[in-house]
Amino acid sequence: MKHHIAGKQVRGVKTTTLNAPSVKSIREAAQISQSQFAKLIGVNLRTLQNWEQERTKPTGPARALLKIVASDPKALEALHG
Repeated sequence: MKHHIAGKQVRGVKTTTLNAPSVKSIREAAQISQSQFAKLIGVNLRTLQNWEQERTKPTGPARALLKIVASDPKALEALHG
């Protein structure tokens, strides 16, 4: 059984998680602060902090965006735009 983002178990829900590199290492490679990174990727600062501390893991579109940024940190410039 998979876990919902709130930590509750949900039957029949497919989830994917970001394993490596870590969210923190992705942000650090981009050389920006937590608040700047959270704003650029469209998440709450607390959400980003939870990801970096591995309390929760990004899923869905956030995971996809992080994979793009992990492969090319300059992709964040397009989000500034």
